[in-house]
Amino acid sequence: MEKSIEAIWKEGFIDDSALVAPKLNDLYNQKSIHIIDKFKRMFKMNLILIVLGSFIILAASFAVGLPYMGVPMFIAMNVLVFLNKKLLNTLMLVDKGKSSYAYLMAFDAWLKYQVSINKRFSRFFYPFIFLSLVLGFWMKKSGDLRIGDHLVNKLLIAYPDLILVNGVPLLGVIGVVFISVILVMLGGRIYEWDLKIIYGRVFKKLDEIIIDINELRA
Repeated sequence: MEKSIEAIWKEGFIDDSALVAPKLNDLYNQKSIHIIDKFKRMFKMNLILIVLGSFIILAASFAVGLPYMGVPMFIAMNVLVFLNKKLLNTLMLVDKGKSSYAYLMAFDAWLKYQVSINKRFSRFFYPFIFLSLVLGFWMKKSGDLRIGDHLVNKLLIAYPDLILVNGVPLLGVIGVVFISVILVMLGGRIYEWDLKIIYGRVFKKLDEIIIDINELRA
């Protein structure tokens, strides 16, 4: 019995070794490899830019007297790069010789895992960056005193009954803690926004290819 066109297409996408729908298989294989290779290039470049940015921030922080900001940010950014470099290494193990569908599904599974790891990390990364900024400006020298000390002295003149915790206004501590908690709660969402801005078009094309292949396999 002759096979229907849908059956031939389905078989072609399930098994590349079958001599059916070779042109369609080749087309989607090329599209799959192209879009994933593009993501890899963008991902690598993004990591390189983060490393370069971390060194620029570190150097600039010492130049303007903000080492308490620059050093923690440098560490946090390079931990982020180290984590994602390890994730990228696992992506390189995905076999391009698989069928277009298997290759895409393997990449899609990796991508979901990578996003989940980074969303969890972002819940600590963004609050840490915020605290680094606060600490950096608080500790920055202004004459014989730190900027934080100047601020406290002015506040004490205006509000003599101001409550201090280890020399820091209690309301300031509460404000910093509140913002940090908000960043912990929104860290994953902020990461998703960053991801969409950088890789949004690539992910859209990837989703379109997966939808097309799933429709042909149905």
